[in-house]
Amino acid sequence: MAREEAAKLEALATQIRACRRCADAAAPLPHDPRPVFRVSPTARLLVASQAPGNLVNQTGVPFNDPSGERLRDWMGVDRDIFYDVSRIAIVPMGFCFPGNDAAGGDLPPRPECRKLWHDPLFAALPKIETVLAIGRYAQDYHFARLGHGLPKGASVSQTVARWREFQGARPLIFPLPHPSWRNTGWLKKNPWFEAEVLPALRAEVARLVGTCDKPA
Repeated sequence: MAREEAAKLEALATQIRACRRCADAAAPLPHDPRPVFRVSPTARLLVASQAPGNLVNQTGVPFNDPSGERLRDWMGVDRDIFYDVSRIAIVPMGFCFPGNDAAGGDLPPRPECRKLWHDPLFAALPKIETVLAIGRYAQDYHFARLGHGLPKGASVSQTVARWREFQGARPLIFPLPHPSWRNTGWLKKNPWFEAEVLPALRAEVARLVGTCDKPA
């Protein structure tokens, strides 16, 4: 049965990697599709992010950028553990870099990925015990998927501030702000995140995947 489940997951991942739906859409991607994600049948921790940025699109490695450095610091893991797909799955709401808006920021994740792939993909990942839901799009989807709907219009700040309310559920959802350096101001204004959320986050990550003896 384990081999059958692994084969089913790999077949689905192969389909996702070959997906060109956004390239053929009425408003196509501004570049060739390059889905970036990492899954395995043994991963117990899921990093549920927004969408790859331009640097990740170039390298094909998720969180291979300054945001990734901050996220790994939040989690208390090094690159070896973070990229050990047997322990950590990384699945963004949009698999491909969506392009930039007029101000130079990243556009929202493309909705085609969620509609086409997310439900069957997460059904094929039954060992996931904890979801790190990064940003509004990931939070809206995963809380609804796991039967914990958020109030309509809830902001990321409001959802992250309620993190304790979700601790008893399994799978556990840890709502997080995006680790982008653009959120440095938010972190300074909300010192409770570093003081209260990060110790609990690191303890949960350590329970699932182990740490690299990084100080909390």
